[in-house]
Amino acid sequence: MNIQWYPGHMTRTRRQIEEDLKLVDIVAEIIDARIPVSSRNPDIDAICAGKPRLIVLNRADQADPAQNRAWAARFRVLGGAVLETDAKTGLGIGQFPNAVRGVLKEEIERWQAKGQVGRSLRAMVVGVPNVGKSTFINKVARKKSAQTGDRPGITRGKQWIHVEQGLDLLDTPGILWPKFRDETTGLHLAFTGAVKDDIMDVETLGCHLMALLGERYPQALRNGFRLETLPARQAGENDVAWGYRLLEAAAARRGMKISGGELDTDRMARVLLDEFRGGKLGRFTLETP
Repeated sequence: MNIQWYPGHMTRTRRQIEEDLKLVDIVAEIIDARIPVSSRNPDIDAICAGKPRLIVLNRADQADPAQNRAWAARFRVLGGAVLETDAKTGLGIGQFPNAVRGVLKEEIERWQAKGQVGRSLRAMVVGVPNVGKSTFINKVARKKSAQTGDRPGITRGKQWIHVEQGLDLLDTPGILWPKFRDETTGLHLAFTGAVKDDIMDVETLGCHLMALLGERYPQALRNGFRLETLPARQAGENDVAWGYRLLEAAAARRGMKISGGELDTDRMARVLLDEFRGGKLGRFTLETP
């Protein structure tokens, strides 16, 4: 599946971010802990070059704990400041203001030396669609200020949110980049809902996800769909073919059939994606450092 999705409003969003960058002191980049590479927009590095950066590994509660630690260590080795959070439950959210001040410690000291005591800090929050930015902001601000939803493209326009004395956030719409670097990036973004389901064949997408989970987290599939065994991958069988047989097994176990008794694999694929995105099947990290 060669997935590409770059609607026109994202070009406007890029220009808006470039224009607003001069208004902020730091950029907080929200990434999905399940896909730490694919959920990092490479354009952000170019756009925000020179601005202090805080990487927020969001949805850490849905990712493999061991991989969370490995990714956090990896980003720190590369010189980045990292915060693990779960926007829905609030895990790690309370540490955000101090994490921002920690990154800007030297800047704050310089401001104070110039007599700018108590200067308010301004942070821009960026990320790909459906990575949990607005939910994250609402948790940080302890109120519902930003629109949230389970599909990409909810946030539009510029939104300033006051967090606490001395800290304000600028929310921005989710932004992708014009061409994904490879097929895997597009698939991973589609699995997590960063790309609209409407532009894809959801059944084929479900086959790819089933194959990936069957290869890396087979026990989670057995538990999630109450399967005693998984259909074994045959020699030379590609992801779609094996994934389709896994979809059939899951659909049969859950009694998903259409008229005539045929297994409803399309419905099973949609349920699979919903349960994966909602963390109901377990904790998965699809990329390793």
